[in-house]
Amino acid sequence: MKKLILFLIMATIFTGANAQAPQVIKLNERNLNRGSSLMQALQDRRSVREYADEPLSPADLSDLLWAADGVNRPDGHHTAATALNKEDVDIYVLLKEGAYLYKPAESELVLVAEGDHRELIRGGQEDFPIPPVTLVMVSTPSRFGVPDAKASMMMGAVDAGIVSQNIMLFCAANGLVTVPRASMDSAALSKLLKLEEGSIPVINNPVGYPVK
Repeated sequence: MKKLILFLIMATIFTGANAQAPQVIKLNERNLNRGSSLMQALQDRRSVREYADEPLSPADLSDLLWAADGVNRPDGHHTAATALNKEDVDIYVLLKEGAYLYKPAESELVLVAEGDHRELIRGGQEDFPIPPVTLVMVSTPSRFGVPDAKASMMMGAVDAGIVSQNIMLFCAANGLVTVPRASMDSAALSKLLKLEEGSIPVINNPVGYPVK
């Protein structure tokens, strides 16, 4: 009996240690009948740097991403505006299980790298708490197709900021907390996320439930 119990314990540990992150996470259909009014969300918006140790529910994660930059019209346009409508911003989602790329048209997350890499958003701030999820906004200025590199970078920074604002308003309206941050290990993230040359991690938003 003791041998059987030991075997079951070891099997559980082994299985947990070797559990693989899903290659694709299908997101829920958006719920348009939730949250406070826009004016109330603006009143409630705060920058919060503490998060409950609890993963986001599938519904909250799905609606958060749709609010951030999801498809909101039959023609494929998004909730977040972009300069020249070039959709230069990609959202990467850092979860405990792995790093994922958000695909708005497909309403799914596609695995980019397995494992927990959320500490990369600390960017030297070692006391910053690890959140349940962090959204990293990456701009690819070459998508604008304009010769002025400085203008492309500025447009990309503005576009990433628009996505970040969508995230903050969603959080304020739905009982989540976040803070916009430029601090992160951009070089390590670029390597981890396999970004193409010239793509820039611009801003990140850690997201979680408030500490009670």
